[in-house]
Amino acid sequence: MKGDAISYPPRGLSRDEAARYVGVGPTLFDEMVADGRMPKPKRVNSRAIWDRVALDIAFSSLPDKNNGLQELLERSKKIARRAE
Repeated sequence: MKGDAISYPPRGLSRDEAARYVGVGPTLFDEMVADGRMPKPKRVNSRAIWDRVALDIAFSSLPDKNNGLQELLERSKKIARRAE
């Protein structure tokens, strides 16, 4: 059998692969699926398969950690307004 000249990332991921893909363990991934933060799997016969693209969209929708920059920006705006 001739090998494929182009390498493709898998589109469908198992539960463990999907959890690893988004950077969490399987138990937390299950919780995230249950509460809607991650998508439900597609069914292929008896297998549950997660769509990598759907995982990307769901991951992008997760909130960012508050790193304090927004608060610092708001404070600087208030100081600038007082100085006017």
